[in-house]
Amino acid sequence: MNNFSISEVIDSFGVNKFTWWVFFFLGMAMVFDGYDYMIVSYTMPQIAQEWGLSAVAKGSLSSWSLIGLIFGGAISGIVSDKFGRRMTLTISIAAYALLTIPIYFSNSFTMFATFRVLAGVGLGACIPVVTTIFSESTPTNKRAIFITFGMAWMIVGWVLAGLIATAVVPVYGWRLCYLIGGFPLLYSIFLYFKMPESAYWFANKGRKVEAIKALQNIEKIITGKFTDRDPNALIVPAPPKQAGVKALFSKDYRSATAGIWLTYFSGCFIVYGINAWLPSLMLEKGLNLSSAYGLAIAQNAAAVIANCSTGFVAEIIGRKFNLVFSFAVSAIAVIIMATVGGSYAAILAACIFLGFAVNYAITAVQPLMAESYPTEFRNTGVSWCQAFGRLGGASAPIVAGIVIGMGLGYSMSFMFYVIPALIGAVAAWIFIKKETKGKSLDQLAEEENKGSIVM
Repeated sequence: MNNFSISEVIDSFGVNKFTWWVFFFLGMAMVFDGYDYMIVSYTMPQIAQEWGLSAVAKGSLSSWSLIGLIFGGAISGIVSDKFGRRMTLTISIAAYALLTIPIYFSNSFTMFATFRVLAGVGLGACIPVVTTIFSESTPTNKRAIFITFGMAWMIVGWVLAGLIATAVVPVYGWRLCYLIGGFPLLYSIFLYFKMPESAYWFANKGRKVEAIKALQNIEKIITGKFTDRDPNALIVPAPPKQAGVKALFSKDYRSATAGIWLTYFSGCFIVYGINAWLPSLMLEKGLNLSSAYGLAIAQNAAAVIANCSTGFVAEIIGRKFNLVFSFAVSAIAVIIMATVGGSYAAILAACIFLGFAVNYAITAVQPLMAESYPTEFRNTGVSWCQAFGRLGGASAPIVAGIVIGMGLGYSMSFMFYVIPALIGAVAAWIFIKKETKGKSLDQLAEEENKGSIVM
């Protein structure tokens, strides 16, 4: 029997029933994840009013879960690379669902902040595992599309949070929104029994028999039957010289790490800062609650389109150029939003363009996270990148609160986001050196090994 690799088998299947099966299963996990994070932005005005919070404390309401995201992301990558993608994913979903429910009973800012941090740990563990599973379950020529398209599910959760808040908050108050956030606990149980483990992970753990069974399971889902492959014929790329967290900063990977971390930090700073304060800023601009929520929903709806489109473009023009271009456009969108006139139609148009541009940019980073590192520490690379990015997301609402508290006006509340947009563009241009478009995960690992030997 001829030798073969995991990538060759998965590529031979093409986009199939299993691909879409994983897409929807992981997608629902991301919907719940997005809802859990974004519901804070929609309930922020009511919580701040009930507890009499200052502008800075009000802004920090969105930051507490991001602090948890940092720790959850840092831990989950190591856990997932060691114990598997499936276990890490299901436990993380169950954790953030369980820890969101007590917020319904929260009677103080301290209690709210505590449970948002704890729930954030689960949220932070979920997102990078989803990115990694997408990269390891889709064919090479569609990898960027499914990774970025998959992130659109999270934005659907953002939109869902807005719709639920609009219907629930005026009638029942803000607390019920967090009780609803406990529903994913049931989904985590379902996912535990339905979600298969990654064939790449099995193979790189030396568990070739189980890797073959994982491939056979995919083929059986597609055709109803499977090919009997010899585990001894399975080719697995040689392990890298280093693995784990320290490998991210080694000579072979430090440039990619710098580029991905800086661009994702910049993107998170823009997206989470704007999302946290947009409803409140629109209320200060004189809009009523429904109109303010409507703008946020429209912006997030545009983000769904952005996430769905950026992967297609990345497969055509390449990852690096797509990333540089997207951050440059984001800077333009921020300037437009900062200087837009007072009519609702103009604000709506600017909001939609802004939502599209900044979410296109932050999603354009996603394929590079998974493609820049080998299987041995792929999810560690993804999760630590996302954890660093969350520092930007966690600090942005607080920084925005400080800017707003200085009384510099509506325009300055948006204009300072031009700075991270330009930093993202420059970082992508300088530090992203390797183009990964059209290369399988096994091919990328082999190229990295050859490069290491030459050096």
